[in-house]
Amino acid sequence: MAEYGVAKLALPGEGESGDHYLVCCNQGSILAAAIDGIGHGAEAASAAKAATAALRNGIGEPIIRLVAACHEKLRSTRGVVLSLASIDVKHGLMTWLGVGNVHGVLVRANNKKGAAQETLMLRGGVVGDHLPQLQAAVLPVGQGDLLVFATDGIRPDFPAGLSALENPQRAADRILKGFGNGSDDALVLALRITGIQS
Repeated sequence: MAEYGVAKLALPGEGESGDHYLVCCNQGSILAAAIDGIGHGAEAASAAKAATAALRNGIGEPIIRLVAACHEKLRSTRGVVLSLASIDVKHGLMTWLGVGNVHGVLVRANNKKGAAQETLMLRGGVVGDHLPQLQAAVLPVGQGDLLVFATDGIRPDFPAGLSALENPQRAADRILKGFGNGSDDALVLALRITGIQS
């Protein structure tokens, strides 16, 4: 139901990256997230791992409830910023939301369902510290659409030239190489949506 690629890089000098991702699929749903632990190094990684664990079993759950529960579990950590998408494959719908500065873009394989690219609206805040008023957006998705999440180690102009036809791993590698800013951990998750009944 999904084909995806990930490219990540720890800030030079750090033993591990504070940026993590999650992709879970079941029969009718896909849950995808890119998570950036606040700061970098071991404490950022620990917060990101806690968020990944809190979200992992939430496939099919309403994502506002999922993020609120994750917020409660992360109160003893540095906190994270994240973007999250829940895709209902049967109905061809995606619900997504972003807290902080993990950018998200959907590139359509077929423009008939809307604009060629949709950009995720981000809200300021930190999951585990101060959560904004959560608001999710719902949009139709089609077979072959490409969802890309990128943490703040990637320049926000990365969607330029993105194509839904590009192999997800190649897209992730290309974005990391071409748009990494070298000032923070960086992670790109590129996911092609498949299995949509059109």
